[in-house]
Parts: sequence; C-alpha cells; structure tokens
Amino acid sequence: MAVAAGAFSLREVLAAFQTCVTEQREVLLGPYLRGWRGLIRFLHSLGAIFSFISKDAVAKVQIMENYCGGEQREKYVSLQSMVEFELASGLVDLQKRSGRPDSGCRTVLRLHRALRWLQLFLEGLRTGQEDSRTSVICTDSYNASLAAYHPWVIRKAATVAFCTLPSRNAFLEIMNVGTAEEAVAMLGEALPYICDVYGITQELFAQHKLLDLP
Repeated sequence: MAVAAGAFSLREVLAAFQTCVTEQREVLLGPYLRGWRGLIRFLHSLGAIFSFISKDAVAKVQIMENYCGGEQREKYVSLQSMVEFELASGLVDLQKRSGRPDSGCRTVLRLHRALRWLQLFLEGLRTGQEDSRTSVICTDSYNASLAAYHPWVIRKAATVAFCTLPSRNAFLEIMNVGTAEEAVAMLGEALPYICDVYGITQELFAQHKLLDLP
C-alpha cells in the first residue's frame, strides 16, 4: 500500500522500535527518535487536537537529535550511555532547573511520559470494538499517564478536545497499512516493542532516580 510522503505509517514506527533494543537490552537513541518522528506524524494527522502534545514532542526530539549529532555524539548512542555520561558529568539538574540547556535525561523523560500515553491509547484502539468511543479511550489513556504532569487548564482543554476525535475505524485508516483488521494486527505486532522500550527506560530512570526531574 503506497503511503504519501510525510504521511504517518504504522509500518515505519514498527520498523524503528523493532531495532531500538539491542541484545544487551540497551535502547538505541537513533531508532528511538525515528520512531518518535513517526508518532509525531500520527499526531499531526489528527489535526490541532493534539498540538499541545505534538509541539512539545517535536521540540524534544530536535533537542535529542542535536545531542546525537553533536560533539559528544558517541555518548548519545544509547539511552544507557547517555544517562551514564550526563550523570558523571553533572549535566542533569536533579533538584531544580538551572539556566543551562535541558539535559538529554530531562528531555527523554518528557518523551517517555508521552510514549506511555500513546502506548495506552493505541492499545485501547487495538482491543476496542468497532463502536468503541475513541474519546473515552483517549481520555482514559491520558488520565492514566500524561495528565499527572499537566496543569488543570491543560487537562481540561485536553479532555474537551478529545470529545471531537474521529471514530475508531477512522483512526485505523490513518495507520496506512490497509484494512481495519490489518491495522489491528500490526498494532498487535508493534505495541510489544514500544512497551519493551518503555519498560527498559522506566527501569533505568527509576534506578538512577530520574523519574521526577524538574
């Protein structure tokens, strides 16, 4: 199935997250950011509804791509090497934010939280019925993840915006992999990889007490 240039394709996201985790259970930042670029296209395909999330994700991915292509690029090959380097170099603001640029750890943490919401939302789409209300799926996913980190005014605006979401079948069509059944099948293939990346990141950040960075 041909996909227009710049359009979201679940297949591309699957390919990126499939290659994210090494045999040593390290998360490679190159494929991780490619996967995020794909997820951002998914958010963009839904219009302005998710702009409050997608704009922040674009900014965070750009910061990380700059680190991965910068003078210390060898320290940003994997999530694990980044955490080790930034902590050893005193680059992470653990208590309060300073005037220096955001660390890779803080930046990935924000992407990590948003990935949890997307993971829950896509899983809800996968397991839902044809007449399942996407607004309920999305709201439940948001409340179980990102909502805890947003001020009340954003939470309120988000839940109102979710009420305008298209049908489940329309979402599955946006996946650009064929029929609704084929999209559900590919979600079933992709989500375990996304879940694995999320789990490794969660464990790594918990181990180094990085889950509540300011």
